[in-house]
Amino acid sequence: MARVNGTKFLFAAALAGTVLGCVDQTGAIDTSATDGSDAETSTDSADITTPVYPTSHPRIYLTPNKARLQAALTANTPTASRFKTTVDSYVAGSDIWGFGAWNAALMGQLTGQSKYCTKAIAVVQQQVSDAEAAIAAGNAPTVANDSYLEIGDMVGDLALTYDWCYSQVTSAQRSHWIAYANQAVWNVWNFKSAKWGSKTFPWSGWATDDPSDNYYYSFLRATMLLGLATNGESSQAQTWLDTFRQTKILDELDPTFTSDLSGGASREGTGYGVAMRRLFELYTFWKDTTGENIATYVTHTRYSMLAMMHQIVPTFDKVAPTGDQSRDSTAALFDYHRDYLLQLMHIFATDTLAGRAKSLLAASSVKQMSQQFMVGYDFINDPTNITATSVSALNTAYRAKGIGELYMRSDWTKTATWLNLIAGPYTQSHAHQDQGSLMIYKGGWLAYDAVIDSHSGLTQDTTAHSLVRIDSGSSPIKQVASTISKLTALHQTKDYVYASSDLTPAYNGNGSIQMVQRDILFLQPNTIIVYDRVNTSSGTTQTWQLASPVKPTTSSGTATFTNAGHTLKVQRLSPSATASIYSYTSNSEYLGGYRYDEKVAGGNNRYLHVLSLDGAVSSAITTGTATQPGVTVNLAGGGTATVLFNRDSAGGVITLNGVTTTLTAAVDSLSQSHL
Repeated sequence: MARVNGTKFLFAAALAGTVLGCVDQTGAIDTSATDGSDAETSTDSADITTPVYPTSHPRIYLTPNKARLQAALTANTPTASRFKTTVDSYVAGSDIWGFGAWNAALMGQLTGQSKYCTKAIAVVQQQVSDAEAAIAAGNAPTVANDSYLEIGDMVGDLALTYDWCYSQVTSAQRSHWIAYANQAVWNVWNFKSAKWGSKTFPWSGWATDDPSDNYYYSFLRATMLLGLATNGESSQAQTWLDTFRQTKILDELDPTFTSDLSGGASREGTGYGVAMRRLFELYTFWKDTTGENIATYVTHTRYSMLAMMHQIVPTFDKVAPTGDQSRDSTAALFDYHRDYLLQLMHIFATDTLAGRAKSLLAASSVKQMSQQFMVGYDFINDPTNITATSVSALNTAYRAKGIGELYMRSDWTKTATWLNLIAGPYTQSHAHQDQGSLMIYKGGWLAYDAVIDSHSGLTQDTTAHSLVRIDSGSSPIKQVASTISKLTALHQTKDYVYASSDLTPAYNGNGSIQMVQRDILFLQPNTIIVYDRVNTSSGTTQTWQLASPVKPTTSSGTATFTNAGHTLKVQRLSPSATASIYSYTSNSEYLGGYRYDEKVAGGNNRYLHVLSLDGAVSSAITTGTATQPGVTVNLAGGGTATVLFNRDSAGGVITLNGVTTTLTAAVDSLSQSHL
């Protein structure tokens, strides 16, 4: 298990204790501190509706939802019962990690019992009082810690309690709360001139202009909820509403998501990227408060539901471990992934994808929230009204173009073979040097990201991934951030998926590297043919590597990995290479894991490997010509496939059971239905 990294993850506790003194808050918001799915389009201004801001408390969320939630409490549904029991324990004094005061405030609204709001108000008041004391002592309050990471939870708690418990909050408390919260939010967007009391506390402004970063959603949460809660009662409220809706959503997030995140999900990976659940929550709260459905202004929202389902491996208990995994290095399915899908299912309740997501969650290892601080999300987003439909109707391949991920599986059963190819943007600090890497799963990991066996969950180097590593001297040449690799070919039939990728851009014009390309042919269900084109200068070495949790056995050009009752055989057909096995435990960062290496001298090399699971290939024989080399594989279940790859560019030819098809250098759009 990786250590909890509260300084970089958007899911820390809703801490009690923070805040204030007023300063002048004049001035404009200071925000100075490309790929998409074929279906991605930008928002047409004609489709944008005008929000209507409620004037009476409670304003936020409850108008269309209160009766539904009260009915669930009356019926004592499982999610309502767990929620009430947890809130009652919290009100009685239990210290529940991460449990937000908003839960008690919500229960106060639903039951009319004052004890719940009394608790919520006390927690928020402590936050404000502690902050005021810190400021009086010349210090910044807790809300400013770690570049204001927790402001969404802290000011969000304040705003929801202010709104939902308004009649129990005294006028003096309202005045102090608003002054503190206004200052906190103002400091986020005006980071160069941030102030507490009479002192200036400038900070970096990290992620204030980056909608793809998890911090951004915390900033949005505080801004939106404070504006909605105090509208008409604070001179700053309209500024926060305009900042959230126009400056940040319409003018910044929507264009960024349209250009960068087509196909859904996050460039931060599956660890930090799951923080987008907080953004989806804001979409719901905004719509249910103002009537404006900002979730539908970008197709990213809906496609994120599809991407998440493909990121979950066939056993429905893990996600693809892409990017930093600071909370849990093993990338086990967790409450956050459940909430991610629940939030999207709530937004698209009548969409067929919602029914498929419901079936997937029902079959998963997280059938309900496992942590007390998360039970409220099971309650408010209970999918009882959604009809479950089979996940098997989904296509077995999905390309999330904006994040550069291609997911493939043989079928949607729990025994399926699943694989992932990464080729796209490397633009976020929590992403890894994994362009061109391959992961394979069947019952368990056969080829993986070694981050799973790391202490920190933050192992980003090329040495941790299944790709062709290039060394200069004894040091790996790094892949460079702010670069974009490309998928240059993609074709799918009912029998196979072919993809070609150009990873050369990841090295940002390094003079020692002329070409790095990887072609994958996934011949369903259990055969994977990998062809690599790598051209590097003399003085470099190239290492074809495969990372796995298990140590392989090796014999004359083959390596065999066995895990979870399944076997992966890796057969090298070319070139000649020196094979070895590296134990990750030789590095103190790792708890386990191995890497199978095949090392050759730098030059213009071509690698041809046949990877077969559970004895799927009875024989593999090289064939083809100098300009179009390839392999003929005889399948154990019957049938033959001959694949010829263009030596110097994407594409080739496949002959499958007597039918020949040209694999062109073109990228097809994948169907969203099952082929």
